[in-house]
Amino acid sequence: MSAATLGVQGRCAHCQTTQLLKPWQLNAISINEPFRCEHCQQTLELRCPQQIKRFKSLDSLTLLRFSASVTVCTALLVALVMEWVGLLSVTEQLNASLITIFVYFVVVRYARQRQHLTLVLEAAKAHAD
Repeated sequence: MSAATLGVQGRCAHCQTTQLLKPWQLNAISINEPFRCEHCQQTLELRCPQQIKRFKSLDSLTLLRFSASVTVCTALLVALVMEWVGLLSVTEQLNASLITIFVYFVVVRYARQRQHLTLVLEAAKAHAD
């Protein structure tokens, strides 16, 4: 997943610039490795436990979108088969399909909103080599 699709931004605590994080910076954050600010060259890392938890929850949002699409496809097929067998009228099948698609778009919108976040990157502590 690229940073552009995630929409994860980082704000440098030193120079206060906010930038869209690149994939290598996201990887550095995920393995708790400091990296340099592209603007002021200060070494930064993510230290806030709440932000770390929110950052790590981004993986589950991808799984949520995938499982929602599988569920929608299954529900649409079930409604189509039930209409074909005669358990639902055409109108009921159409209503069930529209409701299912509406719920899917609500879930996808929720996932996208949760993916857009700005992380406050603090000055890195000195690491012993």
